[in-house]
Amino acid sequence: MMTPFSSGVSNNDGCSSSSSSSCVTGKPSEIDGFLAGAGYKVKSSELRQVAQRLERLENVMVNAPDVGSDVVHYNPSDLASWVDSILSEFNQPLPTPSDLSADFSDLSYITNTVVPVLPPPPQISPMDDTWDNQFTPSQSQPLTTVVAAIEEDSGIRLVHLLMACAESVQRGDVSLAGSIIGEMKSLLTRVNTGSGIGKVAGYFIDALSRRLYSPLAICAGSAMENEILYHHFYEACPYLKFAHFTANQAILEAFEGQDYVHVIDFNLMHGLQWPALIQALALRPGGPPFLRLTGIGPPSPDGRDSLREIGLRLAELAWSVNVPFTFRGVAASRLDDVKPWMLQVKPREAVAVNSIMQLHRILGPDPIRESPIDTVLSWIRGLNPKIVTVIEQEANHNQPEFLDRFTEALYYYSTMFDSLEACTLQPEKSVAEIYIQKEICNVVCCEGSSRVERHEPLIKWRERLTTAGFSPLHLGSNAFKQASMLLTLFSAEGYCVEEKEGCLTLGWHNRPLISASAWHVLPPSATIENSTTVSVL
Repeated sequence: MMTPFSSGVSNNDGCSSSSSSSCVTGKPSEIDGFLAGAGYKVKSSELRQVAQRLERLENVMVNAPDVGSDVVHYNPSDLASWVDSILSEFNQPLPTPSDLSADFSDLSYITNTVVPVLPPPPQISPMDDTWDNQFTPSQSQPLTTVVAAIEEDSGIRLVHLLMACAESVQRGDVSLAGSIIGEMKSLLTRVNTGSGIGKVAGYFIDALSRRLYSPLAICAGSAMENEILYHHFYEACPYLKFAHFTANQAILEAFEGQDYVHVIDFNLMHGLQWPALIQALALRPGGPPFLRLTGIGPPSPDGRDSLREIGLRLAELAWSVNVPFTFRGVAASRLDDVKPWMLQVKPREAVAVNSIMQLHRILGPDPIRESPIDTVLSWIRGLNPKIVTVIEQEANHNQPEFLDRFTEALYYYSTMFDSLEACTLQPEKSVAEIYIQKEICNVVCCEGSSRVERHEPLIKWRERLTTAGFSPLHLGSNAFKQASMLLTLFSAEGYCVEEKEGCLTLGWHNRPLISASAWHVLPPSATIENSTTVSVL
């Protein structure tokens, strides 16, 4: 897994010695951690030495007459030790600190940014007879490993360049950012763009290019396209299934003993979530309740009532398992366009409000209306729901500074793409990557009201919902068991479910990527007390 890092060195005058200079800095311990997480057994302080040794090794292997060693070195991730072992095999002296005066002239325009640079691999024509005369298949193995090491080093350089480009964008230096983008596109030809950092970097380079050269380009896509991508993302990986299963279990428990129940879904999307809940209600001891489902979704571009079509399919399922059921569709381009009267909530109903990755889309400012998120949370509270289920990306992409959210996005989506590598379904996997790519495009390219992918971590949602008059509901052991059983459907061992303070997270190798929480409305007296406490703090 590649994770973003940055390192910097300063001259005697510091980073502020020139108005055109910039620093991409990071604590050495953090950079070393990022390198270790990426699989590189090398410290940030050693990158210059490793680059020098790799350059020397390449020259040795091209010119040495006894290059055909039968020894194969299997671990190029341990770059320093690996290069030393091969150099010692050729009886070449190892570079000493006094030798470290390499000229990284091809990146001279990135002031104070340490980026190890290697010369390109030798260009040898496959028709050149001298190749066959000098190397046998067994002799080419060390050189193949050298090429692999050069590719890994190119991956490190890509991460540095991405961070430098993002910093240039934040400063408004379009010319420098454009130059770095050209350098990165050239570097992409030396890495595998089908997986790993090569693939992730390709998506972020594309997003940066769009921001610089096509700022008005639309990243959102049509409603129909988004539904197709959503469906494939649902099938390809466990994230949306986790969201649906966890929310359904919490809603089912909240509806226990209720005869009339009403679910308000903030994003119907083919109604994928609700067949499982309908079937669970059908098996409820004492018989099923009367179920009303209100599904919110975008207007159909072709004029047909797609929400009603989904409702009819769900009604047929409910009828087949003897669950009394009615459906109502509410077409709205934005969630904050919905008004409480459109939902037609009745006094005797137990209400559940379900939000699967939707509330973050209304966190942005609105120059005309008051805060959209405050408006929506206010009328949700006015419905007095039994439960509000909130599923959100466990990320922090709503930071005001572009470089901060770019760094967070690079880290988050690198992990997300790593998890997708475990997906065995095709073509769902490929289409699911497009779904994620569109999120990256919105985070990186868009600003103002156009930027809707404003993900925030669970800790911020907890603070916001508590301030708005909601109290957390503990997601019980059944929800945890359901989520854990879901992961058995996926062969990869990297997915993990964790419980924290009554909430659940699903992640990849201990990095949470999605969070699930449940809430209910506080009594008026408790709300006043809570508001006072928050204001004092």
